[in-house]
Amino acid sequence: MPDPAVPPTPPVALSALLAREDLGLRQIAGPRDTNTVIHWAHTSEMADPYPYLLGGELLLSAGVHIPEAAGSGTYFDDYVSRIVAAGGAALGFGLAPVHDTVPRALVEACDTYELPLLEVPPQTTFSGVARAVWQLMAQARHAELRRVTEAQQSLAAAASRPDPVRAVLRQLAQRIGGWAVLYGPEGAESASAGRAPDRQGPEAASAGRAAEIAAAGREPGDVVRGALAGLAAVVRPSGPGTPTSATDTAAGTHLAAYALGAGQGFVLGVAAPHRDTGDHTIASVAAVLLSLLTGEHQSGSGAARSSALLRLLLGAEPEAVAPLLGSGGWLVVHGSPDAQPCDPVAAAALGAALGSPLVDLARDVVRVLVPADREPAPQPGWTLGVSAPATARDWPVADTQAARALSRARATRTPLHRHGTHRPALTDLLSPGEAEAHARALLAPLTPPLAETLRTWLSLHGSWDRTAVALAVHRNTVRQRIARCAALLGTDLDDPDVRMELWFALRHGER
Repeated sequence: MPDPAVPPTPPVALSALLAREDLGLRQIAGPRDTNTVIHWAHTSEMADPYPYLLGGELLLSAGVHIPEAAGSGTYFDDYVSRIVAAGGAALGFGLAPVHDTVPRALVEACDTYELPLLEVPPQTTFSGVARAVWQLMAQARHAELRRVTEAQQSLAAAASRPDPVRAVLRQLAQRIGGWAVLYGPEGAESASAGRAPDRQGPEAASAGRAAEIAAAGREPGDVVRGALAGLAAVVRPSGPGTPTSATDTAAGTHLAAYALGAGQGFVLGVAAPHRDTGDHTIASVAAVLLSLLTGEHQSGSGAARSSALLRLLLGAEPEAVAPLLGSGGWLVVHGSPDAQPCDPVAAAALGAALGSPLVDLARDVVRVLVPADREPAPQPGWTLGVSAPATARDWPVADTQAARALSRARATRTPLHRHGTHRPALTDLLSPGEAEAHARALLAPLTPPLAETLRTWLSLHGSWDRTAVALAVHRNTVRQRIARCAALLGTDLDDPDVRMELWFALRHGER
């Protein structure tokens, strides 16, 4: 049977549809399995509905397609077998106006091929059945969203407890009704938060269990444990193209593994007897929280960040505290979520994806300080602006660069824009001091807002609409500001030579 291409909604239990008294449906053939679910309702009077089914349907038919001599041949066997081959979940047969009763041969065929057969009474329309299916789906979706929201809140609360890693794992295992385990990097021997592993003895010497540094929930058998450890090895970072998550099934247990974004090789493993719609979302939230927690534990950066913050508050210079956060240069990344507003979990997820716990959540933008050796990549659901590499002394400049890069990314509708991707060769012809002096003299008549508008307008090739988007103002405001710039500078901004000189000055004036 092919895997059904199910929609992004929870399935509906067939028993819940049969329980609707307003429909009056009655199952008259096929297995009465309480686990049978349907994903949608579809009406067809085709003799061979196979080409029109995706799988998981409740197929509704009034039997218009049935020939008079169907009961004496193999018509019903062929018809039902094709529904089963297409992945149909159940068949609903409507009484009247064509048939007063369900054909006996159809009942026998459904019993033979184990396809649930429902009798639809004359007063119940097929559209009414379809509407009931969607109502039950909406109710299930609402319940699932509530379950996910409650799980997010409980996981966030667990992350703030004294033993956060184990608390998050316990809460995750409880929410999915299974087992949650944190795997360390290859050869890891120390447990999280300085605690000893839960198990000791000869069994812990195996390769799979040696990497288990914390676990919670109902422990599975050795077959499942081994399969989950193997799945964790699949997602553990090993080079370009390594997946960040993977799923599998072993001994009837659903398995999932998630690579944590701390860059240290930690992996979250999940084993559950069933897989509900919201389980992936709940496990993903746990993975984000564990990414932050394991990143702090592995590198000791949590205490280092607190020390760096305290020293800054007491008057230390940024370059004096930067070594506490790591060596090398830095990038400032500004991220804007495609779906507003951004919440702390989403901001933390962005930081984890970029490989840095140094995240600042503002009203409409998330700022992340990333080591320069970690090349930021586009992130689904985000628009990013990335600064040029900078030392701690130049963090404010890099912050401005990232903000401008984000504005350009929004205006050009690109997922990521890097500051300084294209450097004009003219910068090599003058010394920095001469270039800055020229820029100050040329741009002296302009206020900072006018200079920023001119810089953005020139960077977007004079596009009024894109400049308005980048600056979050009306296009008429852009026109008025550019006209004011032209008047103050006493020049023609349509002249390409003038634009080139102004662009050169603006690029040096921002330093």
